[in-house]
Amino acid sequence: MIDYSKFKKSLQQLQRQHANFLSLSGRTQLNDLDKEGIAESVIQRFEICYDCTWKIIKRHLNEKLGLPDAPNSPKPIFRIAADNQLLNNSESQWLIYADARIQTAHDYDGLKAASTLELMPAFIADAVTLYVTLTGEPWV
Repeated sequence: MIDYSKFKKSLQQLQRQHANFLSLSGRTQLNDLDKEGIAESVIQRFEICYDCTWKIIKRHLNEKLGLPDAPNSPKPIFRIAADNQLLNNSESQWLIYADARIQTAHDYDGLKAASTLELMPAFIADAVTLYVTLTGEPWV
């Protein structure tokens, strides 16, 4: 049996921190360093959730669909998941998330982080749909 709890927890934490980030404009008591820290936390939670996502898909492919030779790399996993109708949208959107994840690990000027933050509403929605697809449970 696959334990989806780590994926669920990472997604819930990303959702909460992203909501916190979206509320920054109305929180005048925070200084720029605090706001930057919240933005960086969203990126870090995205990285964790993204990593949980492709790894849980790999386990699902292996244990539920009987594909024991699934590669140990995100992009091929997303391609196989798309081929098996596990993704609610095109594989290309998940490859955009993969590229964002790679870029955040090497972003030293903040520009890539800003573009990654713009992806968060779509990533969260897609990850929630994926969770529901994989588990058959409603999202709460």
